[in-house]
Amino acid sequence: MHAWVAMRGGDPTAYLAGQVTLSPIPHIRREPFGMLILPLLTAVTQGWAIGWASAPYDPHWAARYPKRAAWMAAAGPAGNLLIAAGSFTLLKLGLLTGWFVPPPFANFHTLVASGAGEGLGGIATALSILLVLNVFLAVFNLLPLPPLDGSHVIVSLLPRPLAIRYASFGRYGILVVLALFFILPELAVRLGVDFNPFGWFIGGPAEWLYGLIWRMAGLP
Repeated sequence: MHAWVAMRGGDPTAYLAGQVTLSPIPHIRREPFGMLILPLLTAVTQGWAIGWASAPYDPHWAARYPKRAAWMAAAGPAGNLLIAAGSFTLLKLGLLTGWFVPPPFANFHTLVASGAGEGLGGIATALSILLVLNVFLAVFNLLPLPPLDGSHVIVSLLPRPLAIRYASFGRYGILVVLALFFILPELAVRLGVDFNPFGWFIGGPAEWLYGLIWRMAGLP
């Protein structure tokens, strides 16, 4: 999405790098650690995967067209919301047709259960994860912390002197993200304090989406 919106806005950098594609191969070649190695490591060691991708762009184009650059930055979360909307629509249709039914318990990967034996169980799980995960990613990436997309939107829209000062904070942004989501939770566990930002970002949207799905389906 970043690459496609940049191309439409006049910057062909990512397009020429082959990144206006749904194939993961060009993205893995650009970010092998964030796209492949780290997700595998965290999946094995933590039970869930985290990673990242990136798209190249021309900084001179971004400086010349700051609003277009802001749209480029916002395109990633917008893509997440599009995937979430598609998943939500399919879940709602499944509820209305009886393919999906209320689960015995709900969590972020079980918003619905199969209403046709085991045949649709995998689809119900996949759609549940796609919905919650993409809402989480959209909200998370809009945080105004470098290097997340939200910070690039702000930098693109601020007056140049403020943008330069804000961008200078970017060198520390990744440290703030790591501290917030990895170091502080580990310290909290050792101190016996309840501090789980991933739980807030995933559990909150999951609970809200669960209620929204059933209300829109006309069910209690």
